[in-house]
Amino acid sequence: MPHRKKRGFTLIELLVVVAVITILISLLMPAVQQAREAARRTHCQNNLKQIGIALHNYHDLHNVLPPGYVAYGDYDSITTLPSDDFDAVTWDATPGWAWGTMLLPFLDQFPLYDELDLESPAWAPQNIPLLARQVNTLLCPSSIGEVGEFVVVDDAENPLIKGGSEIRLGRSHYVASHGQEECWGTCSGPSGTLDGDVSRIADGPFYRNSKTKFSSVIDGLSTTVFFGEHTSWLSDKTWAAVIPGATVHPKINSPDNAAESAATLVLVHTGPAAGEMDALGNPIIHPPNFPTIHVGQMQSDHPGGAYVLFGDGSVRFISETVDQTTFSAMTSIAEREVIGAN
Repeated sequence: MPHRKKRGFTLIELLVVVAVITILISLLMPAVQQAREAARRTHCQNNLKQIGIALHNYHDLHNVLPPGYVAYGDYDSITTLPSDDFDAVTWDATPGWAWGTMLLPFLDQFPLYDELDLESPAWAPQNIPLLARQVNTLLCPSSIGEVGEFVVVDDAENPLIKGGSEIRLGRSHYVASHGQEECWGTCSGPSGTLDGDVSRIADGPFYRNSKTKFSSVIDGLSTTVFFGEHTSWLSDKTWAAVIPGATVHPKINSPDNAAESAATLVLVHTGPAAGEMDALGNPIIHPPNFPTIHVGQMQSDHPGGAYVLFGDGSVRFISETVDQTTFSAMTSIAEREVIGAN
């Protein structure tokens, strides 16, 4: 029988096939990435909704919102505390438990809550192993920063030692709103003018020893921001506690960025705030993803903006191009600004 040659692909045909496949993959990848980000956005939005439900359940039970964090409040005698238990500059002090700890029973984390010794400082030996626990509801899947526990550091970025031990905190990608003003650092301590009572200046729902009721949010729950996002590529945040003497350092450099005191482990603000000015002497307002990238601002890894939780439990995506003064007005609870529902 005659021999028949088997015909294969020529090199040119093979190259054409590879090129076509490459083009198809390049066209498909953006769609896949968009689908994944859409799923991550839905997950993040649901996390904030769960926080909102927890806040409302907490308020129903206690008739007050959880404090931003709890600290010893008798400032006339605060210097009698052990040196590990208070910060002489900020007057942050024992026990330090933050909003996230208070919400644990309402976030399906009652076993963890039950293990904590809330009568002792958060950094007591029996509590230290528990502080590093991760609460998945408080982690945004879009965050490109670190996810696991982090070491608490001091002003020199060395591990902060309490009772001879380092402290590791479980991470949170969600932060509570202190309002427009900020009152941490020297503002909240003995060199401030408030005798330690930050409620005299804080105009948001959460601050040190805050006891905000829904009825005190006279600007309206549906237009007042309670919580927002903060990505861990900018700075470390936690659900657990504010540790006296801790410092929150930025992980990226910016002309207007700097380290902040321990309260910014759990709190952020928007500005304008007394004493916070840019290089030209203008008041700073930083809505989500603002280029100043302060450790004390809301920041997400979602393209174009960030999710925030309002007092009525609704979650909305705020564009990074939002009018600064409008968003600032959304973060105070009783400044009597008039803001449209949308």
